[in-house]
Amino acid sequence: MLNITKKLGNGVLDVALDGRLDTNTAPEFQREVEPMLDGISELKLDCEKLDYISSAGLRVLLTFEQTLEDQGKKMELRNVNDIIHDVFDVTGFLEIMNIV
Repeated sequence: MLNITKKLGNGVLDVALDGRLDTNTAPEFQREVEPMLDGISELKLDCEKLDYISSAGLRVLLTFEQTLEDQGKKMELRNVNDIIHDVFDVTGFLEIMNIV
């Protein structure tokens, strides 16, 4: 299960993720957030309560990053916990993602 909380203001979309971003929840996450990318200047993802991320979740994050980069926009991940940080490290996402 994944709870997605979105807040839009001043061209910045803040999204808090709570739960698991996996094969079952990644499509919902993509459906909810992707349509909003055109109208923003920055996407901020709060990963503090993200318990798990699978390759399906990584794929969605990579898609968002590439889409925004192509449009000259930014994406950042905040409050990345140790579990998710380790996954990003092993998969090379630390090199790709803007983690603050």
